[in-house]
Amino acid sequence: MKTAYIVKAYRTAIGKAPRGVFRFKRPDELAAETIEYMMEKLPEFDKSRIDDVIVGNAMPEAEQGLNVGRLISLMGLKTKDVAGMTVNRYCASGLETIAIASAKIQSGMADCIIAGGAESMSYIPMGGYKPVPNYELAKEGHEDYYWGMGLTAEAVANQYKVSREDQDEFAYNSHQKAIKAQAENRFQDQIVPITIDETYVDADGKKKTKSYTVTKDEGPRKDTSEAVLNKLRPVFADGGSVTAGNSSQMSDGAAFVMVMSEEMVKELNLEPIARMVSYTAVGVEPRIMGVGPVKAIPKALKQAGIKQDDLALIELNEAFASQSLAVIRELGLNQEVLNVNGGAISMGHPLGCTGAKLSVQIFDEMRKRNLNNKYAMVTMCVGTGQGAAGVYEFLN
Repeated sequence: MKTAYIVKAYRTAIGKAPRGVFRFKRPDELAAETIEYMMEKLPEFDKSRIDDVIVGNAMPEAEQGLNVGRLISLMGLKTKDVAGMTVNRYCASGLETIAIASAKIQSGMADCIIAGGAESMSYIPMGGYKPVPNYELAKEGHEDYYWGMGLTAEAVANQYKVSREDQDEFAYNSHQKAIKAQAENRFQDQIVPITIDETYVDADGKKKTKSYTVTKDEGPRKDTSEAVLNKLRPVFADGGSVTAGNSSQMSDGAAFVMVMSEEMVKELNLEPIARMVSYTAVGVEPRIMGVGPVKAIPKALKQAGIKQDDLALIELNEAFASQSLAVIRELGLNQEVLNVNGGAISMGHPLGCTGAKLSVQIFDEMRKRNLNNKYAMVTMCVGTGQGAAGVYEFLN
């Protein structure tokens, strides 16, 4: 089996949806500009040697429909010669694409693949524009297959006895870690600058355009506190504990990595960043989809031949504080190495982009901490009752 290395990794800043900094930027444009930036870092590289562009997306319709992966390949690489496809495993889509790229290269089917994800929750609502559940399934007692994620978060909070106070404390800590990371400029090396051209009508009724460049994540809030979070009302169930404040933020963003065979890495004299050691996706009860990592993490660790204590860093996607705490407690995860710069509650969760975004973040943090030849994990729950986990070995 061949070895597949990740040699480049970048992401956009993450914007709030639906009225954030990327409300005037299509998701295909966000993705294409991220890939363009990546290619600028390899000025001598022949783009025709890229075998595929694999794009994760959780709501593939409208501005991110029509096999957006192929469109992003055309837009970002400025050539018709490189194929493109779209992958949907909901929140794990971006991580799934990296696993697919690594597996194809390991098998000898490819030598170079760009993989990642893009999502605009400003353009596409949660669930898409026309969700059509199967009535017969619901009638048979499977209505939880179609539950909104907030309802599953309430189910997890109830079943795993995660209190409102603990959820709000977790959410507050997520913001504090993200704010500290921003103050220390811990994200800037990984973020692609994106220019926005905004057209508007001024007070005199004249059409005008202004431009600005986005280089900073929009989600972290300096003004939040546990007292503020405690006052928010539950939004998914009467008497519930899940609020807008202890849930992940709806977001827009894109993130991509370049995966390359060992032979090509040596030929081009590149320094590999990391390699994906293992990846797994599992199924759990849809009504408690948030605990998917409880099942996925041990399986991915077993595949990798390592233990939890071998993980130098963990990115556990904070879909909700309730499910994050349930996973942490069930597996006894070391919170000293978990979400060290905040998570989706503070940073945002652009669905199909998130797995790739967390991968880019963890590579950069491993580099800053000089954790060569150490292991890291990206893991998340996934809608309709799934969990996913990927183990990386950081190399440079």
